[in-house]
This record gives sequence, C-alpha cells and structure tokens, in this order.
Amino acid sequence: MPPTAKPAYSQLEDVVGCKWSVSVLRAVAEGVSRPGALERHVQGISTKVLSERLRKLTAYGLLTRHVYAEVPPRTEYSLTWNGRKLVSIIDQIKLLDNEIRSGEQGAPADAEEHRR
Repeated sequence: MPPTAKPAYSQLEDVVGCKWSVSVLRAVAEGVSRPGALERHVQGISTKVLSERLRKLTAYGLLTRHVYAEVPPRTEYSLTWNGRKLVSIIDQIKLLDNEIRSGEQGAPADAEEHRR
C-alpha cells in the first residue's frame, strides 16, 4: 500500500477508535437518548467532545438524530441497525475481556499445543 493511502477501515477507526465512542454507543443502547442525559451518563466527557462524537457516529450511520419541532427544540439519538450490530460486537468483546481478565480463557487443547 502506498504511504499516502489509508486503509479501508480508517473511517471506522476514526469513529470507533475514540475512547468516548463506545461509551456513547452503549449509553444510547441502554436508552439514554438526549445529549444532556448522555453528558451526565458518560462520566468525564465534555460537551464539545460529546457533540463531536454524536456528529461522527451519526455521519458514519451508527446513530440516527431525531429533532422534534418543539419549543425549546428537543433532540434525541437512537441506534441504527448497524449501530445495534456494532453494540452487539462490543458486548462480545467485553465478554472476552472479562474471560481473559478472570483467567477463564477456555482455550481449546490445540491452542495449548501452538504455545509450546
């Protein structure tokens, strides 16, 4: 690959590689849908970073933004089908991490052979 070419997954890496993206996606999956509630739910995230993450996750197609014509206007976010798929994958990664950390890797016998 030429030095200037980006890998095909670079946009995914840019969107999901941020430490806040997973937290925002999981919060929306748990039913937290409004920006103010998300800011309170995701400890340590600033308003600026949350806005940026919401914009990128929406542009990438993981979240849908719903703006209601009310006074004051109300904005809510929800997961798209692809967003739900990604949260499911994140949940599987979390389970694997828990298994690895607890020492219950459950490695098959042939994996043990490869380590020798």
